[in-house]
Amino acid sequence: MKQSVNIILSGGGTGGHIFPAISIANELKALYPYANILFVGASDKIEMEKVPQAGYKIKGLWISGIQRKLTLSNLIFPLKLINSLFKAYMIIKKFKPTIVIGTGGFASGPTLFVANKMGIKTIIQEQNSYPGITNKLLAKNASKICVAYSGLERFFPEDKIKITGNPVRQDLLNITSKREEAQAFFKLNNAKKTLVVLGGSLGARAINNLLENNIEWLVKNQVQVIWQTGKLYYNEYKKYDSIEGVQTHAFLNSMDLVYAAADFLISRAGASSISELCIVGKPVIFIPSPNVAEDHQTKNAMSVVSKGAAILLKEKELDTFKDVFLELLTSKKQQESLSKKIKELALPNATKDIVNEVKKIISN
Repeated sequence: MKQSVNIILSGGGTGGHIFPAISIANELKALYPYANILFVGASDKIEMEKVPQAGYKIKGLWISGIQRKLTLSNLIFPLKLINSLFKAYMIIKKFKPTIVIGTGGFASGPTLFVANKMGIKTIIQEQNSYPGITNKLLAKNASKICVAYSGLERFFPEDKIKITGNPVRQDLLNITSKREEAQAFFKLNNAKKTLVVLGGSLGARAINNLLENNIEWLVKNQVQVIWQTGKLYYNEYKKYDSIEGVQTHAFLNSMDLVYAAADFLISRAGASSISELCIVGKPVIFIPSPNVAEDHQTKNAMSVVSKGAAILLKEKELDTFKDVFLELLTSKKQQESLSKKIKELALPNATKDIVNEVKKIISN
């Protein structure tokens, strides 16, 4: 298809917003090889590094979220918002996009708001089971809202909703065949079970504390650990590399091999992580972050846990970890049940389905 189109993707702040956007961009580039694709992100967030690494251009907005306490950042938020709206307007006016796609995050709000005001068609890719206020406000003027969970007609116009799932890295679709490669890559002992711990790209203090308090107990129970501490905490916890069977990482890049190596996983409950873990199909303990808007990570986790497809452990319940994990470690029946049920929730064609909605809008 030789049609040349201009497409803006806006999202970021965390890997959970930017990696789906990159997946969508890659699929769009395959469909429209002559497309001009531009990302709009927050100028001091992860997308400013990850998007150029993926081969795309990006423009940054001076924007951030609102903190839950009185801070300097909150006081200057109105200034940031006005600045971001103006810059988004200038970017859109110059680039002349055919369509603007928002995957969530700080920059997505101003960009889609301006696009709507300028009469440009927009798509919202809502990743969570409980949407934030920004997407609720943007939904009225969106052309289509691609969601990962049922029941979102409570928040969005029903006729605009399309259940697609969340985009995931395509190299995760075949991890079963990569088991031996993964064990060699991480230098694992094939006779032991492997626990992978994911606290997000920045890290999670509560999860890191949990591991620190239980790392020797895990090793005594013949469990080896691949521990992503997050870059904020790596220097504090890298000392545990000295324990045989434990390896710490600031950030894990080869996620196909990470998932292939895992027998069990501990993870936050961000929407993208859940979508990936459904495809991976391994037993998961979710420890949702309680410090996110509308407690949406707990709601995300419950959408899986309520179907018997994962285990939920709230931060205030971490003192029960040993009992919960030991039961999982010793019960093959529970392992098989969790794996089967979480796999049934997978939507592996999400990226193609979202891009198909983009194609319909561009073609009209």
